[in-house]
Amino acid sequence: MTANTGAKSGLVRQEEPTAQTATKSSSSVRQEKPTPSLEDEIRRRAYALYEQRGRKDGHDVVDWIRAEEEITQKRSRRVAA
Repeated sequence: MTANTGAKSGLVRQEEPTAQTATKSSSSVRQEKPTPSLEDEIRRRAYALYEQRGRKDGHDVVDWIRAEEEITQKRSRRVAA
């Protein structure tokens, strides 16, 4: 809301947030996520692990963690080289 006051009251007029200021404040609060390409790469590797096991359900978290470790190690070696 906008406070419309005179100088005698000591209150300062505040402007309503615009779409631009709302976007700025929400983007600065976002938590960092893996880049989409990293997440896609992990997803593909986790699915490959699932297929290698004969598509047996119940190991999705283990597959994801293993894929994540493999991909991040692979990328770390690439950066170090």
